[in-house]
Amino acid sequence: MKLGAYLLWAAVAAGAGLLVLLGYFVDTQVILGLRLLLMQWAVLLAAAALLIGLINLLAVHYRKVSLQEPGWPYSALLILTFLVTLVLGLFFGPDFQVVLLLFNYVQLPVEASLMALLSVSLLVAGVRLVARRRDVFSLLFVGTALIVLLGTAPWLAAGDSAVAEGFGAVRAWVTQIWAAGGARGILIGVALGATATGLRVLLAVDRPYGD
Repeated sequence: MKLGAYLLWAAVAAGAGLLVLLGYFVDTQVILGLRLLLMQWAVLLAAAALLIGLINLLAVHYRKVSLQEPGWPYSALLILTFLVTLVLGLFFGPDFQVVLLLFNYVQLPVEASLMALLSVSLLVAGVRLVARRRDVFSLLFVGTALIVLLGTAPWLAAGDSAVAEGFGAVRAWVTQIWAAGGARGILIGVALGATATGLRVLLAVDRPYGD
């Protein structure tokens, strides 16, 4: 019985994947309609999974507030801001003035601050790495981080000097050539991994829908 259920779910997953895949190569109205229907179902399931995740997040923080565990005021603030933003977005839409103010003056500054902390943390981690292990790759990491920071951040003095412009040019060369090439390589690797995983699911080698 259990083997039969596995085979049934494997057949359903393989059939759905093959129909969606064929929709990109076969120009048939039936196949295209089935592909669109399956993709719409996938979007609905993803939205349901996101909703369940949000409910679980609220439940975890509500329990933390109820038990007054360490850090419960932050959980209460999270619940309050989440509910206020959700109500405003549902009733007035994402273009409502208060929603835009919250996004522009709360969300964006917080994200920018986190990115700034990330850059400083990476630089500190690189310095500690050089202090513990001095090799070519550690020095290259710290040097690249310093060049990018000096080429991006505003200078307190002589911001229009040749040195500042030189750091900016080197920073642009590093980010637009080396960093962009590395990012594309990572994306290609992710795409190949996703393709291999999808093929394994289509061939019923992997069964993530089973126990």
